[in-house]
Amino acid sequence: MALRLVQVNVKARDEVALGRFWAQALGYRMSSEGPGVSNLEPEGVAWPDPDGFYVDLVRVPDPEAVRYRVHLDLATTSARHQAELVARLRELGAAPVDVGQGEVPWVVLADPEGNVFRVREPREGYRDTGPIAAVVVGCADPRVMAGFWGEAVGWVVHEVGDDRAVLRSGREVGPFLEFVRQVPGAEPVWSRIHVDLLPEGGKEQAAEVARLRELGARSADVGQGEVSWVVLADPEGNEFCVLGRGSSAP
Repeated sequence: MALRLVQVNVKARDEVALGRFWAQALGYRMSSEGPGVSNLEPEGVAWPDPDGFYVDLVRVPDPEAVRYRVHLDLATTSARHQAELVARLRELGAAPVDVGQGEVPWVVLADPEGNVFRVREPREGYRDTGPIAAVVVGCADPRVMAGFWGEAVGWVVHEVGDDRAVLRSGREVGPFLEFVRQVPGAEPVWSRIHVDLLPEGGKEQAAEVARLRELGARSADVGQGEVSWVVLADPEGNEFCVLGRGSSAP
């Protein structure tokens, strides 16, 4: 497959402060490719190593209304590790959040800018993902999402049903991509987190964008202006970017 899901991109009011939080939370190193951008990379891995999964934080004004459709799940290896990680994250500035989860084995937190994430209980399936267990997307139809994203990046569908779909790279590296059915609500006006795709194998950005359009993607305008990446939306309107070869990130 000629596209790789290479990173998550997080919009931030203060990309430096939020970048420090996530760098310490994940054990990543932090750098900056330019003003307004903080880049996080796993230790010992340099962009765009195929074994790496990256995080970019980009400074933008924070709008009045935000609906969060995408969040991260963090992996743990034991009950003790989960408790220690939660305690450390709270010391770094995370806060407990009640999203109606009830009695569950995971812990829901929010980072210093209010982005919700989960610290998962230890699971065998997450033992080799690295610190990010999964990128989780709320959606109306997990089956449709699994079909589109499986074709888009060539990932293996591990589970698919009416309420949940789970995909992962066929190389079995990095986090899972999970789609969870949510009750339809008001149309989201903005999303703070999206994924970025990188062409591989000599494929051209334009050819990959055309292929994604044939699969059901459409153009999206998030105020990007003249940039080297292409912003698209999947069949349910979730924005994502297709980077150019050799580029870093939006």
